[in-house]
Amino acid sequence: MRLTLLATCLLLAGFAHAQDAATRLADDAVIVDTHIDAPTELLDHWADLGGEVKGREFDYVKARRGGLDVAFMSIYTSPEQDAAGTAWQTANAMIDAVEALAQRHPGKFALLTSPRDVDRLRQGGRVLLPLGMENGAPLGDDLANVQFFFDRGVRYITLAHSAPNRIADSSYSPAKTWNGLSPFGRQVVAEMNRVGIMVDVSHLGDASALEAIRISKVPVIASHSAFRHFTPGFERNISDAIAKAVAASGGVVQVPFGTMFISPESAADGQAYYAARQAFDRRNAELLAQGQPVLDQAAFQRDWAPKHPPRGSTLAQVLDEIDYGVKLIGIDHVGIGSDFDGVGGELAEGLKTVADYPQLVAGLQQRGYREADIRKLLGGNLLRTWRAIEAGAQPAR
Repeated sequence: MRLTLLATCLLLAGFAHAQDAATRLADDAVIVDTHIDAPTELLDHWADLGGEVKGREFDYVKARRGGLDVAFMSIYTSPEQDAAGTAWQTANAMIDAVEALAQRHPGKFALLTSPRDVDRLRQGGRVLLPLGMENGAPLGDDLANVQFFFDRGVRYITLAHSAPNRIADSSYSPAKTWNGLSPFGRQVVAEMNRVGIMVDVSHLGDASALEAIRISKVPVIASHSAFRHFTPGFERNISDAIAKAVAASGGVVQVPFGTMFISPESAADGQAYYAARQAFDRRNAELLAQGQPVLDQAAFQRDWAPKHPPRGSTLAQVLDEIDYGVKLIGIDHVGIGSDFDGVGGELAEGLKTVADYPQLVAGLQQRGYREADIRKLLGGNLLRTWRAIEAGAQPAR
């Protein structure tokens, strides 16, 4: 009995020591998360993220607890907003919300527009807020908007989201409009290269992603893409061939924590949902064209949800994604893009908020990663890629 008690005490002491070591490394390393959907949450239901906010996955208190330094704020617009012509307005309102947050709490947050400023601006415990535009819809059909949004602070653009747009095809849509980039999309990529905005191939159909990588003159990123190896047939996740192309460009694949991306069962549910929803929307379009009453969207959701309850995922599955990526494309080309506040709370156990990065660090340590390599995964790789993209930019004409 005494030996059992002693062994238990030693085990707990060892666990506490490991957690302390992970927390120290998380605090000291530069953690860069390339995808946090706090701006969408701010517009849907405002809260002051300078304090701790119940129910939010990102706020200042949680960020400091987790050691987060650089939090890319996702400026997300939907295909519906694109179709309605409101994407430009929504994007600017979101950017205003992030600017207001930094201005209201200058000792806690700072806007970040260049990797050169990370060390200076994070002094004093600030959390830095660069902007990533999820969906190129706000560009409309005006190439000048690339420069406009660069001037507003946007430093990556996910070319498309859950439907084809003027630029590229979406991975979620089985029907491809462009089978690559559109003519305008090729101009957009060139202009992004010129001004210094990272080209993001997450969410893209395979042909669109490959063409964007091929024609970009600087590295490209996948801001939040798990590996398709674990979810066969789920085009939303990055294929081995595309991941290798991203790495060959000098870029980085950022692994998300969302259950739908890392759980094969949840990914299958997601594919089924998008197929059913697209069929539903097509039927409504037919009914509308015939002058008949359309089907009820709320009823569709009510019918779908109980038949497809949320599934779980684990920290181990996130670590498996990282392990696979490192073996496939090398330690210099993998990072993290959580999708916090963007997946309805359906996240891996142990990685529920930005306070939980030390859990990820502890998991990496337990799997034998060296400290220098953990620092690369947490943010060093993304910052190196960003510096290369910035260096490739050209002065304004």
